[in-house]
Amino acid sequence: MTSLDADGNTTTVSLRGEIDVLTVEQVRVALGEAVTGRPRQIVVDMAAVAFIDSTGLGALISGFQRARDQGIAFQLAHPSPNVRQILVLSGFLEVVQVTP
Repeated sequence: MTSLDADGNTTTVSLRGEIDVLTVEQVRVALGEAVTGRPRQIVVDMAAVAFIDSTGLGALISGFQRARDQGIAFQLAHPSPNVRQILVLSGFLEVVQVTP
């Protein structure tokens, strides 16, 4: 579901599958660990995410806020068109950087 890869000043959190009420706790934990490591940047790789619901979106927003409060840059990478649409509709893409 999730994996962490710390490389110098960047920590990458790779997400896979569906992020919903059944799996969201893994996402929260991974993002919390990433913030605790105090990198300069956190990249959330969403290339392998097939679906995200409101609980998953809430976990991403919470991770973003925690990173921002610590002065850590937060970026989403490679969301699928379906996931990107949810991110756009939520307004989250207005505050967070996304790599296509």
